[in-house]
Amino acid sequence: MSLHLGIRRPRKHRAVDAVSNLRAENHQLLGQVVGAGQAITSLERELADVCGKRAEAEQVVVCLEANLRERTEERDLLLAEVAALKARLAPYLAAEANANAITVPPSIRDTDAMEDQATEPIKVLTLAEAHGISPVIRIADAPAADPRTPTWVPGSDDGPETTQTFRVVAA
Repeated sequence: MSLHLGIRRPRKHRAVDAVSNLRAENHQLLGQVVGAGQAITSLERELADVCGKRAEAEQVVVCLEANLRERTEERDLLLAEVAALKARLAPYLAAEANANAITVPPSIRDTDAMEDQATEPIKVLTLAEAHGISPVIRIADAPAADPRTPTWVPGSDDGPETTQTFRVVAA
């Protein structure tokens, strides 16, 4: 009997083991090559589909561009025609506007119908006009007043108008 103490001797590399390892690796690599070939075929099919769709899209773009050019030319012709018709119609519109113009002042217009009630322009007045206030008169230019009445008088003519001084006007 042999005594085994748990010490293992290294196996020597044998050629048979190396050949089997190489065969296993070769089998694995062949599987990868087949998978890569299938992936390449799938990608080539997708590329062909994309190229076909791109060609269709380019054809659609060309057709749309031609259609856009035609519509633009048609629009320009129609705009020119509308401008010409407006120019021809302008005298008729002016004659109709003159014929239907209201020449009677609003306050004397016939007001029998409810929608034709007489109106006058709104009289807009300033506060001074509405309340009968006259412009400010300088006390120095005003007629004589009671000498004991204190009044506000603008300062000198050379100074700013906002500056005022207080003085009692003496008679």
